Amino acid sequence: MSLYNIVVSTNESTVVAEYVAEYDRQGYYQSEADLEHEFIEHLKSQGYEYINITNEAALVANLRSQLEALNDYYFSDTEWKWFFQKCISGSREGVIEKTRRIQTDHVQILKKDDGSTKNIYLIDKKSIHNNRLQVIDQYEESAGAHNTRYDVTILVNGLPLVHVELKRRGVAIREAFNQIKRYQRDSFWAASGLFEYVQIFIISNGTHTKYYSNTTRSSHVKENAEGERKKSKKTSNSFEFTSYWADGNNKAIADLVDFTKTFMAKHTLLNILTKYCVFTSEDLLLVMRPYQIAATERILSRIETSSNYKQTGKIEAGGYIWHTTGSGKTLTSFKTAQIASGLPYIDKVLFVVDRKDLDFQTMKEYDRFQKGAANSNTSTKILQKQLEDDNSHIIITTIQKLDVFVSKNKGHKVFKKHVVIIFDECHRSQFGDMHSKIVKAFKNYHLFGFTGTPIFAANAGSGGNPLLKTTPQAFGDNLHTYTIVDAINDGNVLPFRIDYINTLRMKDDVKDKKVSAIDTEKAMADPNRIREVVSYILEHFDQKTKRSSFYSLQGQRVSGFNSILAVSSIPVAEMYYTELKKQLAESGRKLNVATIFSYSTNEADPEDVFPDEGFDTDSLDKSSRDFLESAIANYNTDFNVNFDTSSDKFQNYYKDLSMRMKKREVDLLVVVNMFLTGFDATTLNTLWVDKNLRQHGLIQAFSRTNRILNSVKTYGNIVCFRDLQQETDEAIALFGDKNAGSIVLLKNYEAYYNGFDENDKYQPGYSELIVELKEHFPLDQAIIEEQNQKDFIRLFGTILRLKNILNAFDSFSGNEILTNREYQDYQSVYIDLYQEFTKDKNADKEKINDDIVFEIELIRQIEVNIDYILMLVAKYHASNCEDKSILVSIKKAVDSSIQLRSKKELIEHFIDTVNASTRVEEDWHTFVHKQKETDLARLIGEEKLKQDETERFIDNSFRDGTLKTTGTDIDSIMPPISRFGGANRGAKKQSVIEKLMGFFEKYFGLV
Repeated sequence: MSLYNIVVSTNESTVVAEYVAEYDRQGYYQSEADLEHEFIEHLKSQGYEYINITNEAALVANLRSQLEALNDYYFSDTEWKWFFQKCISGSREGVIEKTRRIQTDHVQILKKDDGSTKNIYLIDKKSIHNNRLQVIDQYEESAGAHNTRYDVTILVNGLPLVHVELKRRGVAIREAFNQIKRYQRDSFWAASGLFEYVQIFIISNGTHTKYYSNTTRSSHVKENAEGERKKSKKTSNSFEFTSYWADGNNKAIADLVDFTKTFMAKHTLLNILTKYCVFTSEDLLLVMRPYQIAATERILSRIETSSNYKQTGKIEAGGYIWHTTGSGKTLTSFKTAQIASGLPYIDKVLFVVDRKDLDFQTMKEYDRFQKGAANSNTSTKILQKQLEDDNSHIIITTIQKLDVFVSKNKGHKVFKKHVVIIFDECHRSQFGDMHSKIVKAFKNYHLFGFTGTPIFAANAGSGGNPLLKTTPQAFGDNLHTYTIVDAINDGNVLPFRIDYINTLRMKDDVKDKKVSAIDTEKAMADPNRIREVVSYILEHFDQKTKRSSFYSLQGQRVSGFNSILAVSSIPVAEMYYTELKKQLAESGRKLNVATIFSYSTNEADPEDVFPDEGFDTDSLDKSSRDFLESAIANYNTDFNVNFDTSSDKFQNYYKDLSMRMKKREVDLLVVVNMFLTGFDATTLNTLWVDKNLRQHGLIQAFSRTNRILNSVKTYGNIVCFRDLQQETDEAIALFGDKNAGSIVLLKNYEAYYNGFDENDKYQPGYSELIVELKEHFPLDQAIIEEQNQKDFIRLFGTILRLKNILNAFDSFSGNEILTNREYQDYQSVYIDLYQEFTKDKNADKEKINDDIVFEIELIRQIEVNIDYILMLVAKYHASNCEDKSILVSIKKAVDSSIQLRSKKELIEHFIDTVNASTRVEEDWHTFVHKQKETDLARLIGEEKLKQDETERFIDNSFRDGTLKTTGTDIDSIMPPISRFGGANRGAKKQSVIEKLMGFFEKYFGLV
């Protein structure tokens, strides 16, 4: 066979491998109507049929003709009336029932006039291009709570399955999201409820375009209604769960024109609707993200091409998917397994996990996606029965059970069958003897691995088979990569915020407890040290877990988040648990503290992979088991349950504890290795670390904290009581760069500080850039002229990026060149320019942002907060209000902070009230609340606003984290003004909005 022979002919890929924008953006102003017209024209050029339908009668008539064409059958009037009422527009059906009909029950049974029956397809999922795509716009719905007019809707065989809401460029995309919320509440259900068939919503302001599923929207509306009653914050089904489309390299395709060319291509949209949606057992529709679809299709392509080339049983037949922890690997692997199991030449798909605690979670997740897909196998005997059952196509097992089966069943007929083996979290335990035995036994297989933290030469262990040490050696090619950096940039997981608590490197006036990161376990386990760490945890617990913030979780109002304390060994876990209980009792404070551990052969292993820690309590020494028994007894009392350390009950304790962690009922969980991999709880935001971590073990543990929940949870909080900064930098460098391969991303300190050559180009170092900064932009001279300002922005942005890297090196301390105050002054200038260039979205100045990049995120990483300011105020108070240099420090700190600038006047007024009797923190909160009420009353009086409505509007704004300036909410608080007042009414409304925005920014984050 020629190397160039066609191996397989497939449909076009759903996700384009690499997208280069071809759109030539015009310079003229584009209205919302222009944007909509351009969008529809692009759809028409891509083969969509545009039809003019603006009412339900026309919509239903078109639906009938489209279904007749799809099914090559013409309904009689009585047949259509019966079919429409029974199989399409059931009066008691809602979004969930209609979603189920599209996703799983898309073949409906028609009762014909002659008494016989016929299958009627609502959508053809096998031959997707048999489906007809139409586009309508400005559809009017008058039967709802309010008259509404929708922007653009895509009809698939006459059913509205995709809805697009547009806002003009320059308007926040969130407004389109909120508009759909109003439609869902007021009119999608109206008349025959056909718009409840919408599976995917698309929102765009031209510049940014996102998509999300219908149940994200309906769940949001449902929970938000509960939240309005309970004064709670945004729910988990909110704007944070919308997604960008992207190409195969994870480059976001945000502009509406580019999005239309890719996502709205007929084959792509139909593939997503028919193949890449999952309707779970919890009645949620999950629309896969582009990197998940790309990974699935690359595995399927590898299965097909390697089968045709007869490469099965070789490493060339498989590969691995590098998708960062928290990015939805289980959904990707399930969809891959589901589609692969449907291939006519595949006999079995085995999904293999390597730990019992993963087994629970993975099987539950699979069962959510499709009932019965995960036939629970609790023994090798059941595994054997499934392997021999021709009707059992998808099997979940552990690598240990598979190893036992292989060892006991040499020559079994299943070894010759055509199988796909998928490993979840393919870490080192797949690289040993078990891996070798499995791949030796099976003859006709494809081997794929999913991992968030692949093993390269840089993080491979020193022992074992030298030919089987890395992920590429074990699984073959990297088929798709989606790193933690990609996920954070896309908003699919949260960034980390890391604190290193180590007084050996702290100044005397920093009020951290004396927690010494001394490099010996004996010193680490000293009772005095543990007492200090516990004291620190309890002192900072509310702050770190945001216990003053409230939100709705599964219909319940909860405050803040929960946390895990990871420690080095079982004896240390016992000491921490005991000390936590002791200090809580002494303070009279109530926190639900739990612990869990079991036997492992190398529990204190400092390596980068956590040792297996299953449910073996029998091998624990008597003292440890007695202690665990006692801790479980405390848990039983707290939650009125009945568990112990016996085999079955201990496994049930694990499951119950897992469930209560996810419901935020346990505040602090002390662990050794359990729960540090494979455990996902969106309510978990803080990891306290008193344990050596490195490489993929570090990333796995840290990633317990960065699941998206809501607008209150903004990052994963890591508090290290050991100096893990170098280990953290190396792990993030390795797993954040898709091209890292076998090297660590970070260069050495000297390179960043003094400069280095890269790709035949010299990169100046930090010290050189500071010299250039001081020479060209001295602090005592204003930066005038646009070009000079742009040059300063570029230079200082480069310095910020370098400083961000250099802060990871101990050698940088004392070599910053600029003083802290000089940094603050330069940062103030930087923020001034940022605000100047971005304050008016329609101004000519906006154009300069095309060729400069503001490193505002780096500014925010070192953002001073109100706690820091209050600490300085406390120092000023302690000096009997005589040390005026502290006031200068406060002013510079505020000026250098994006967050605090709007609060400058408030802070200065409070400082004016400070005297010898001031209790700084307590009086500050009293001052803020009193001043807020005074300012709001003044604003209401000056603008003659409606008092109750305005107070409710402001309370809702602080609750939701945003001041809504469009829609009817603003109108509802305005004083009576003639609607025919024209410009005067508009000017008055704009003035009120500006004053409300100033008030909101002044107090947001403080109340």
